Amino acid sequence: MPDYAAARRNMVDSQLRTNRVTDAGILAAMGEVPREAFVPSHLSGVAYVDEDISIGHGRSLMEPMVLGRMLQSARIQPSDMVLDIGCATGYSSAVVARLAATVIALEDDSVLARTAEDNFAKLRIDNVAVMRGELRAGCPRQSPFDVILIQGAVGEIPQTITAQLGEGGRLLAVVAPPDRTGRATLALKTAGIVSHRELFDAATPPLPGFELVTGFRF
Repeated sequence: MPDYAAARRNMVDSQLRTNRVTDAGILAAMGEVPREAFVPSHLSGVAYVDEDISIGHGRSLMEPMVLGRMLQSARIQPSDMVLDIGCATGYSSAVVARLAATVIALEDDSVLARTAEDNFAKLRIDNVAVMRGELRAGCPRQSPFDVILIQGAVGEIPQTITAQLGEGGRLLAVVAPPDRTGRATLALKTAGIVSHRELFDAATPPLPGFELVTGFRF
């Protein structure tokens, strides 16, 4: 039987601390949430590798280092409401649930959504609500959000999503236009204006539905 507690400690020490993740709350959350519970059983033995893990349905769990650094840049507060887009089986939402007041976990795949709900119930996580709907549309009825996270690389950040940020809101996503290296990006809403800042390289798998939309050329 693998020692998952030791694997979590090793992930925190060798993947997060060594890659500039210093926030105590994030280190504690990622050191406590059982990542192995959010991957298919045949992958539980590699749940803590330092890379993205494909979980089927065209989806992946984000590399721990990338997730940790994005969460640190999000500066999640205990009173925040967070929208987690593309929650898949729920790992990222489970981690965020330890940092924020409320998490809206958005998923468009019914099988993944049910799996996420089951995982939250088993772990007694009661401040996450799973919502089913088109990922690119976000959750406008529940907005504004203090923080929005996108769990996969996108060709661009849709304005329909940034419009759901509240004043001072932060959005974190890996932006990877065609033929370019993905860059973890922070979008910050200040005085009604959303600015963008690139943070670090990230070879994160794409999130279906967020391909770059181009206009007609004549």
